[in-house]
Amino acid sequence: MRIEIRGNQVLLDGYVNAVDRESRVLPSPRGRFIEKIKPKTFERALQNTDNVDLLFNHDKSRKLGSIKDGNLDLHEDSIGLRAIATVTDEEIIQKAKNGELRGWSFGFIANKDQWEDGPDGIQRRVLEDIDLLEVSILDKTPAYIATSIEARGEENVILETRSDDFKAKIEDLSTQKEGKQEKREVDYSLYEKEMEILKLKGGKK
Repeated sequence: MRIEIRGNQVLLDGYVNAVDRESRVLPSPRGRFIEKIKPKTFERALQNTDNVDLLFNHDKSRKLGSIKDGNLDLHEDSIGLRAIATVTDEEIIQKAKNGELRGWSFGFIANKDQWEDGPDGIQRRVLEDIDLLEVSILDKTPAYIATSIEARGEENVILETRSDDFKAKIEDLSTQKEGKQEKREVDYSLYEKEMEILKLKGGKK
């Protein structure tokens, strides 16, 4: 995850979630399971929508931008869903400077998935088709999985979120120290190491 502070704005560039990678063991009402997102799932979701919002901590009242607003770019590559966002929100800029941004998350509705029993008694779930509703930047330790019920038209649907914390490389171009820009690294997890392993298997940033 790269965080670049440019005076009155901050650039956020990183992977929201990887594809074709098994998650940690997750809880659900139907029992524990391991989840994997099939390649091209994010790509199809983006093709099927004209907008995805960028939120702060999944708070709809804290919208930071969107695809339509022109400050959020989302695309799927061989590693996963990559987000590049330019944010001008003063609180987010300050949290970026303080090293307080901790993770990415995304909200979605599952349209098609496959479940099967694993040899270890833990079910496997493969997500094949989703509606991507929003991505969020987080300032708190992410709870990897969460669900809620929301109204969609005349029916209720299950809104799910998935989160990951990250290792952030912070580059502050708004400050100068002895003619050099300030760089700091904040290590929150092994997430970026996992991304590097995936890159070595064929992904390119």
